[in-house]
Amino acid sequence: MSFLVESPGDAARRSALIKMRIVATSLLGLALAIWLATLNLDHSGVWGYVNTASEAAMVGALADWFAVTAIFRHPLGLPIPHTALVKKRKDDLGRSLQEFVDDNFLTEEIARDRLEAAHVGQRLGRWLDAPEHRGRALREGVRVARVAVDNVQDEAVAGFVTDVVLPRLKEEPTSHILGVFLEGIVEDKAHRALIDLGVDELRAWLVDRPAVFAALLNERAPRWTPGFVDAMAIDWAYHQVLDWLADVRADDRHRAKLALDDLLVKLSRDLKEDPEVMARAEALKVRMLSHPQVGDTVVAVWGSIRTSLITAMEDPTSSLWTRGDAWLAEAGARLREDAELRALLEGRLGDIVAFFVNTYGDELAAVISHTVNRWDADEASQRIELFVGKDLQFIRINGTIVGALAGVAIHALSQVFS
Repeated sequence: MSFLVESPGDAARRSALIKMRIVATSLLGLALAIWLATLNLDHSGVWGYVNTASEAAMVGALADWFAVTAIFRHPLGLPIPHTALVKKRKDDLGRSLQEFVDDNFLTEEIARDRLEAAHVGQRLGRWLDAPEHRGRALREGVRVARVAVDNVQDEAVAGFVTDVVLPRLKEEPTSHILGVFLEGIVEDKAHRALIDLGVDELRAWLVDRPAVFAALLNERAPRWTPGFVDAMAIDWAYHQVLDWLADVRADDRHRAKLALDDLLVKLSRDLKEDPEVMARAEALKVRMLSHPQVGDTVVAVWGSIRTSLITAMEDPTSSLWTRGDAWLAEAGARLREDAELRALLEGRLGDIVAFFVNTYGDELAAVISHTVNRWDADEASQRIELFVGKDLQFIRINGTIVGALAGVAIHALSQVFS
C-alpha cells in the first residue's frame, strides 16, 4: 500500500525535471561531439583549448551526473557503495529531519518569538474592522455551532442529566450556596426589579378584571348584608388594593418591600446557619430532583432552546447575527486601540502555544519519522527526486561549464610552462 499521494502539481514537476535532464545530458553530448571533432586537429593553437575544454567538460558532467544519480539510485544499475542514498538511508533521513525540526522549530522560545513578531492582536483587530470579514467569522462560527447542536441528541442530554447532573446535585449540599446567593441578591437589591415586575403585572391584571375581583369577594360576603352595601365595600376594597399596589411600586422604602427584604435576609441566614432549615432545604431539593418529570422537563427545555438557536442561526437578520456582528466589531476596535488588551491576548496565546510545544512537540516532530518509515523506499526516492531533481540538474549543468573553464585554464598553464 502506498502512503504517498500524487498532488496536482506533480505533472508539472515531472515535465520540468525531464526538460532539465535533457538540457544537462545535451550539454554532455555537445562536449563529447566537440571533443571528437577536435581530437585530431592541431592542438598548438585555439583547437587545443577547445579540445581540452570539451574533455574537461565531459569529466565534470560525468562526475556530477554520478553524484546526482547516486543520491536516488545506483548509477547504471551497478551496486556501487554509497549510492542510492535516499533508498538506503530513508529512515535515518526521517529521524534526522525529525531532530532538526524538533531542535530548531518546535521550541518555546522560537514559538513565542514568531508569535510576537506576528502581532496577532493588531492584525486580528484590523481584520475584524471589515464587515465582510466579520460576516465570514460569523458564518464559520454558525456552521460549527450548527454541527455541534445537531449532534447533541435528546437521549444524550437526558442521560447526562439523569446519570450525572441530578445524582451529583442530590449529593452536593446546596443550602449554604443558596444562602450566600440569596444574601448577595438582597444586598445588591437585585430582587427589587422582580418585585416591581410582579406588582405591575398584578395591578394590570386587577385593572383589566374588576368583575373577577368583585366575584371573589362577593362569594365571601355575609348573606344578611344588603347587596348595595356589598357592592360599595367591594368597590372600596378594589380601589384600596390598586392604590396599595401603586404605593408599593412607587416607594422603594415601602413597608411591604422592607418586610420582604427582612424575610429574605432571615431566610439567607437560616440557609447558611440553621441546621433545621438547611436540612429541610436539602430534603426539598432531593424531592424535587427525584421527581420523574425533571429529566423530561430538562429535555423539553433543551429542545426549545435548540429550536430557537437553529432558527436564529438560519436567519442572517436575526438578533443573534446582529449582536454577533456588533460584538466582533467592538472586539476589533478594542484590539486596535487597547495595547494592554493586545498584550494580554498575545500573552495568553503565547502560553497556549508554549504549552502545546513543550507538551506535544516531541510527538509532533515524531510524525515526520513515523511517516517516512512507512514510505516505500523506491517510491520515496522517486517522489523526493520529483521535488528536488530539477534543481539538482543544475549541478550537472554547472559541472559541465565549470569543467570546461577548468580545462581552458589547465591548457593555458600547460602552454605557459611547456
